[in-house]
Amino acid sequence: MKILHRPTALRGFRPWTGMAIATMLALNAAPGRADSAKSKPALDAAMVAAHAAARGDGLLEALLTELDRSKAQLKMDQVQAPYYVEYRVNEVEDFGAEAAFGALRENQHVHVRVLRVVVRIGDYKQDSYFSRGQGESNILPLDNDPIALRHQIWLTTDEAYKAAGQALAEKQAAMKQFSADPSPVDDFAKAPQMVAVEPTVSLRVDETAWKKTLEDLTGLYRQYPDVQSVTASARFSAINEYLVNSEGTVTRCGRTTYSVQLNGSAQAADGMRLSRSPAFMVARAEELPTHDALMGEAKKMLDTVVALRQAPIVEEEYRGPVLFAPDAADDIVASLIGQNVLGQKPQLGKPNRTTGAFATSYKTRVLPNFLSIEDDPTLKDFKGKSLVGSYMVDSEGVKAQAVNAIENGTLSNYLIGRQPIRDFPASNGHGRAGPGSFPAPSLGVLLVKSSEAQSPEELKKRVMQMVTDQGRPYGYRVETLGPGNSPRLLYRVYAKDGHEELVRGAVFNELDIRALRSDLIAVGNDPLVSNRAGGAPTTIISPSLLFDELEVKRADTSKDKLPDYPAPPLKK
Repeated sequence: MKILHRPTALRGFRPWTGMAIATMLALNAAPGRADSAKSKPALDAAMVAAHAAARGDGLLEALLTELDRSKAQLKMDQVQAPYYVEYRVNEVEDFGAEAAFGALRENQHVHVRVLRVVVRIGDYKQDSYFSRGQGESNILPLDNDPIALRHQIWLTTDEAYKAAGQALAEKQAAMKQFSADPSPVDDFAKAPQMVAVEPTVSLRVDETAWKKTLEDLTGLYRQYPDVQSVTASARFSAINEYLVNSEGTVTRCGRTTYSVQLNGSAQAADGMRLSRSPAFMVARAEELPTHDALMGEAKKMLDTVVALRQAPIVEEEYRGPVLFAPDAADDIVASLIGQNVLGQKPQLGKPNRTTGAFATSYKTRVLPNFLSIEDDPTLKDFKGKSLVGSYMVDSEGVKAQAVNAIENGTLSNYLIGRQPIRDFPASNGHGRAGPGSFPAPSLGVLLVKSSEAQSPEELKKRVMQMVTDQGRPYGYRVETLGPGNSPRLLYRVYAKDGHEELVRGAVFNELDIRALRSDLIAVGNDPLVSNRAGGAPTTIISPSLLFDELEVKRADTSKDKLPDYPAPPLKK
């Protein structure tokens, strides 16, 4: 990253998901105010540096020009002038393709610029960032016509300012319902000016070759008559994020993500639905599996789906050791730890420090003392694999930082952006946002670290010894998880000789933060990178996890009827 200088609820926009992007945004009927005839004010040193950083980038120059006008002219009768104005633009280039049964069924390209404007009235201690005052979004022109860009920015700024005035009045009225907080937390954290302009990114893939690969992958259905559905999709994105604010911050950061997902599903003879969905996500296109490697993964997936159809159902209620392979462990860490170390500010009038299961756990033990959790978004690679959760500057213009969230089992920090919470008055560089949405605390690259890591073979031997001591014939090992942390690939591990038996139709009971704190007894030395999609992509890196006692029981799910008549013939 080239650092040029560093001095000491969304309304009216439907965030894009997949390939669907809202192309029109609702605007207030009130017209914008015309340009003032006042002369252009002299720029302070911070804004001089900002303009220098933007030179040659038509979009950045338009954003800064309108920011200068907003600072100088944005004022309505009986409404305070803003103390803070922010413009963020996400320029999204997206390619998506999907095939099913050997034929392409989706092929889409999207190129869009999404503007988000935040205008804050009041001051850092108490401001208008409430309800409608959380910002306005709109779509910007794709070319760099300065007049077209500036006109749209002006209209959106005018709307955001009016919404901020209403929001501040609503907030002040709402606060009268609650008793005064003797130690109030500021609404917005100050942050040092950051001027960091990185090169822009773009997609570089052979779309024709990838579409052919997707067709070949899903064409394997002809070899698996018991499989009902086979699909494969590719989603490649390049996003350049631009941020300017009235504090003098100017950033331009780009990221790319390349994702391929396979899906295979079938029904067992009793009607139970079974599926597998292996996915591959990287930040560099050259790391994606080759055509032949993906064909091998697809065959493995379909072989497993067929094996699941014949696998016995878990009938007994089991309480004993369960070993989670790294793929499954990543899901546990993401859902039970990752979501709970985010420092979300509670609703107005709520006395809590934050929200989530760790809201009251600050400086208390939440994991065994041999485990620590760190989030380090500055980490770009791990054992040769790119990390999509990596970034250098967050969506609020704050430099990314490594944060030790849990140290030796004790919760020591939350991940926060510029919205302070009690005991955490400043951002630690974790305010992130998807295109058009407001920033919120988010993971970057979350790592599980242990002072007592063991090999996967040693962990399996421990399972076998534990069930032997308990007089059980087998324990359980989980390879992958599905929605709700339910097992998709679950194996019985037999104590006598260590052989494994695939089973289906099970769920875990009480797999929660209490189990993490009290029943997690060992971890492996086999960390696995799990890159995850989202408005702000994240990465989880966890090794195997061994619990000494978890309940495994039959899933209480109804089974669907089998198709009433056979599938079409596989040959023409």
